Amino acid sequence: MNAVLETNFELPKQVSKYKGKVREVFNIDNKELVMIVTDRLSAFDVVLPKGIPFKGQVLNQIADKFLDATADIVPNWKTATPDANVMVGKYADSFPIEMIVRGYLTGSSWRSYKNGSRSICGVAIPDGMKEHQKFPTPIITPTTKADQGFHDEDISREEILKQGLVSEEDYVLLEKYSLELFERGTQIAAEKGLILVDTKYEFGKYNGEIILIDEIHTPDSSRYFYADGYQERFDKGENQRQLSKEFVREWLMENGFQGKEGQSIPEMTDKKVEEISDRYIELYEVITGEKFVKADTNNVIDRIEKNILTYLNK
Repeated sequence: MNAVLETNFELPKQVSKYKGKVREVFNIDNKELVMIVTDRLSAFDVVLPKGIPFKGQVLNQIADKFLDATADIVPNWKTATPDANVMVGKYADSFPIEMIVRGYLTGSSWRSYKNGSRSICGVAIPDGMKEHQKFPTPIITPTTKADQGFHDEDISREEILKQGLVSEEDYVLLEKYSLELFERGTQIAAEKGLILVDTKYEFGKYNGEIILIDEIHTPDSSRYFYADGYQERFDKGENQRQLSKEFVREWLMENGFQGKEGQSIPEMTDKKVEEISDRYIELYEVITGEKFVKADTNNVIDRIEKNILTYLNK
């Protein structure tokens, strides 16, 4: 199966190109962005050596659906999806932080808590909590937005305002939008038998207005548990059945890799690649309630380029 690892397009009126860990973003005439969601897989801020077939399509199409489903809460950047792996939208000035909303104590927050931390990004966490336990109300734990090759860093609300990264007026709105988006995502997930555990949102400003940018409620930016059996597993202290990228992190950690210096990425066999691809498709079908239709990948790079050019030249 062909995976989209990299593109080398020169698009009409292209001003610049940004290559992220997963996405490639083309600035067209400082007016709009063309975002290609590749099949690259990153974990612990490291891009793994093999691509995951259909992963980019899964991420792009889930984000497409959730941007439409939340546009009444906050306007967003999307204007078109000319290809299964491509989204086109407004060119906004992005805020230098990511808004992480957590509904449960799990993942990295649990690892910190287990090691004795009782505060995440300035938010106090009570003693006596267990792994995968629900917070009384969702909490916001922002991070900085790091360039490729660097790790995002936790940061508190107070530090964001102190450093002038975001004005207080804007930050209050970012908090409001983030919690409302999380509530909507929670409702949609519940209808599909899922629990939205935690997620990240990114925002920018377009014509002076805050808009939602990038992906939303995808398995790369979010963690989901299956609702069925959650309480029983929690009571027994068992791992939750989850749909997220956490299973990739767990596999890496089991094989001695956490992105630290001197550690080697374990071998990604064809079987492992196929397993990860199947998990991404599973999440798409569960969270959307729709059958996943695989796009033609025989000449996938040519397909993507043709669809982008058709859109830009119309």
